[in-house]
Amino acid sequence: MGLLPRVPPEFHVVVVDNGSVDDTASVARALGATVVSESRPGYGAAVHAGVVASTHDYVAVMDGDGSFDPSELLPLLDDVRSGRADIGVGRRRPVSSRVWPWHARLGNALIVAWLRRRIRMRAHDIAPMRVCRREALLELDVRDRRFGYPVELLQRLTVADWRVSERDVAYHPRAEGTRSKVSGSVKGTLRTARDFYRVLR
Repeated sequence: MGLLPRVPPEFHVVVVDNGSVDDTASVARALGATVVSESRPGYGAAVHAGVVASTHDYVAVMDGDGSFDPSELLPLLDDVRSGRADIGVGRRRPVSSRVWPWHARLGNALIVAWLRRRIRMRAHDIAPMRVCRREALLELDVRDRRFGYPVELLQRLTVADWRVSERDVAYHPRAEGTRSKVSGSVKGTLRTARDFYRVLR
């Protein structure tokens, strides 16, 4: 859990235990994080549980696998807190060609192209890092609890005419010993694409 000590003091960390089989929850508690258990599997279920458990006016969401630098949340927070945007989102910039497998990059590009053409979404990525007001996010009523969550979120905020600030964020290799459920295999990417399709149709 080398990530938690790097989180800027502006944030209080909420870690969602979504069926972890290691000691992530106990280590997170020891480092001062609030730990929430969510029995339903799925990315959307974990994110929603974390947002509900949060108590601050603003919420920031990012994966805890070490692929992002939490300090890069600060410019996104500033964009929203200053009133320049309703949501600040990150656009992944891989630090090397090996970070983002071709099948995951292709799937992401197709989804983004569809959303930009269909509803004129302003972002160029599916918001892997994001900051917005907590109450506004809950009012969007994003309902997907699997991997389609970020796509539904982008659809709903675009239709609601949210102002979007998009900033480049470095995309690093995952922490050693971890594997992405999405980009870690072609099967995982196809499963995620299926969830995306259910949201898009």
